[in-house]
Amino acid sequence: MSKKLLQKHLFELQKGHLESMVLDLYDKFPEVKTYFNFVFNPNEKKLLEQARIKVASEFFPLKRKRPKARRSVAQKYIKHFKTLGMSPELIVEFMWFNIGIMHTFCEERPQRLPFFKSFCNFYKEALQLTSYHGIVPLYKTQILAIYNSSKDWENAYDFEMSLQNIED
Repeated sequence: MSKKLLQKHLFELQKGHLESMVLDLYDKFPEVKTYFNFVFNPNEKKLLEQARIKVASEFFPLKRKRPKARRSVAQKYIKHFKTLGMSPELIVEFMWFNIGIMHTFCEERPQRLPFFKSFCNFYKEALQLTSYHGIVPLYKTQILAIYNSSKDWENAYDFEMSLQNIED
């Protein structure tokens, strides 16, 4: 069904029937419940704190010995935050938090090239979003710290190119 047909159908419904449809959606689909909870009570700081704890435990676990170090966990949170319509500045803040965790992790433990490639991809995404929203000066020290650390890595050229694309 197209959006236009849906819109036409919704306008033809009575208020009570429309309310019951929305309540059914709320009950049946967790995504709808999450969205409405966020829209009517946008506790962004709480969501960010939960995400930070989860990402930090991926790289520095408290309950297990070996870290999983999955970048995908942070990616899922970022996608979720974008879906909810969270403030872009808070999403960028979370991205740089994740980059800081990844950087600390690779400084403490030797890593292989796939980790650095994944790191670089995340770094590029964060740089692009930071630049797009015009808040590069807020993260300049972190950007340069990662860049300087990356000079010793196998894919140092990729980090250099991503930084040059932002400066241009």
